[in-house]
Amino acid sequence: MPSTNSPITPLEAATAAMQRSVMGEEICTDSTDLAEPTESDTPDRADLSDFIEVSGLLEYDPAAISRIYAGAPQRLIRRIWQTLVPIGLYLVSVAIDWLTRRLANPDHARARAKEAADLVASLGPAFIKAGQALSTRPDIVPPLLLEELAGLQDQLPGFDSALAMACIEDDLGAPIASIYAELEREPISAASLGQVHRGVLLNGEKVAVKVQRPGLREQITLDLYIVRNIAAWLNRNIGLIRSDLVALIDELGKRVFEEMDYCNEASNAERFAELHAHNPRIAVPRIHRHATARRVLTMEWIDGVKLTNLEAVRELGIDPDDMVTVGVNCSLQQLLEHGFFHADPHPGNLLALSDGRLAYLDFGMMSTVSRESRTGLIQAVVHLVNRNFGKLSNDFVSLGFLAEDVNLEPIVPAFESVFGQALEMGVSRMDFKAVTDDLSGVMYRFPFQVPPYYALIIRSLVTLEGIALSVDPDFKILGAAYPYFARRLMEDPDPQLRNSLKEMLFDGEIFRWQRLDNLISSAASGSQLDLEGLLDQVLDFLFSPNAGMLRGQLVDAAVAQLDALGWQATLRISQRLPRPLRPPGLRDAQPLSNSDAELLSLEPIQRLVAILRQLPGFDPQLLLKRVPRLLQETELRRMGAELARGLAERGVVHLVRDVLVSPA
Repeated sequence: MPSTNSPITPLEAATAAMQRSVMGEEICTDSTDLAEPTESDTPDRADLSDFIEVSGLLEYDPAAISRIYAGAPQRLIRRIWQTLVPIGLYLVSVAIDWLTRRLANPDHARARAKEAADLVASLGPAFIKAGQALSTRPDIVPPLLLEELAGLQDQLPGFDSALAMACIEDDLGAPIASIYAELEREPISAASLGQVHRGVLLNGEKVAVKVQRPGLREQITLDLYIVRNIAAWLNRNIGLIRSDLVALIDELGKRVFEEMDYCNEASNAERFAELHAHNPRIAVPRIHRHATARRVLTMEWIDGVKLTNLEAVRELGIDPDDMVTVGVNCSLQQLLEHGFFHADPHPGNLLALSDGRLAYLDFGMMSTVSRESRTGLIQAVVHLVNRNFGKLSNDFVSLGFLAEDVNLEPIVPAFESVFGQALEMGVSRMDFKAVTDDLSGVMYRFPFQVPPYYALIIRSLVTLEGIALSVDPDFKILGAAYPYFARRLMEDPDPQLRNSLKEMLFDGEIFRWQRLDNLISSAASGSQLDLEGLLDQVLDFLFSPNAGMLRGQLVDAAVAQLDALGWQATLRISQRLPRPLRPPGLRDAQPLSNSDAELLSLEPIQRLVAILRQLPGFDPQLLLKRVPRLLQETELRRMGAELARGLAERGVVHLVRDVLVSPA
């Protein structure tokens, strides 16, 4: 392993002196985060005290950041010069190329695209994050620019290896040789917040060591300070802006600070791995806590290929479409079941493994969704499918998009305009991006406020859809998601979702069998279907208070069928008796024809059984196993009593009207 005893500058020595050395298991909780500067980011000596103060900020604090930068106008001017001027010059040059038709030349267009990617990479983490998001959208970014922006995922320029080695030793509080048997000085990849080195622990296990970029915290806080002040000015002076832009910037700042804390990322990875431990198709790298601190993260080395590298995925013997399905189902499970989701699933963070698993990397940007919000999202899908736009507008209130005192009357027709035409093709064919674009127009015209969690959900789904589109140009995220929604609606015991299931299946007092058929078929088309659990939920629903009308329909159908069978048997018996011995009403009666008999059937029960028989892996034994449970159902006994009463009533009617009385 190369030596790390490289000379350091006085500034590096000053910043290193501010750190506390820590040992053992307390590394992640006690180490002080202090970013080392690169040559390009090194502050003037007059700014050194401010630089050290910013480096000590472990949590996002707008007041502290304002206090630091308010007295340093020269740094603001320098940063504005570094960003707005290059962007402006680039846009002017592209406009000139467009006017002079030079962009028609493929070589020149590619050069401009590479120039754009290089410019984004040079402007800092915030711009890199934006470029990464665009690189997953083949439907909105020209192919040449898409190809160049894809390099932002993990091929950014690295920083000085000497600084990386010094950072590792400073943060871990021990010489590198006492932690790693081997550690490559040159990084294997670099991203927006740090770079990754390949290494081997003393026990021989291969690891990836992520080290944070020097000067990162200073640059991030300066960008946030500038953007936050612009947002405050816009809120004060632009009346059309209803959202609290400052609050949105503060939410972004909080999340970026969380992402810069590698101890937080380690905890996120461990929680994610625990939540998905039951899923054999998902892989998460193991974290080595003894070699992890705020700016250093050591994790299990995972060999895989990016999901968007279709040829490489196929060479592993894996179907890319199958991997996309795994990713979509996992993302929906994160959003709707666990409420803890990966908010940055770009291609560099999703790897296909040779054993068929999908590996998730980089857990710096995670978010949570409350149980109430998860249930609300599923209810909103139910109301969308049922075209109940009035209830859909109420869902937006409960989800926090609209205040409770907002007049919903003009919003309902706006929703109908946005979703009505899209629903004509069915949920599975809806264009997610087109619908969200149209919905954005509605949100602009009415007093909507977008909750931070929703913005991250949209970013996650849009990014995921972008990856899927690179695999399948006809991919529809809503079509892929609906089976999961259906399965949750059928299987989840949550009382609110039970009520939503009733809303889905009933149209007023009428039970819609086609909807049940569609719902169960959709649930069955998804992966990880728990067939026994689904059957239990169907039975739970059948005997729940919400299904009283359905049970009534089943009893009425059973009464009609058994009465018809009994009456037919009575007629056939009477035909075998001598005419004088027949009851007056039966002397000239004829038995039912075969065609009439075929019309008499327990249609609801037959349809329910027919639907269940379509399920993959269905076995009648699954129903027989549930007979003991059915016999204990109070509602089943009540249905039996109603069946007996109905048959008795019809029997009396037949006796008086059809047996004892001669036909006129």
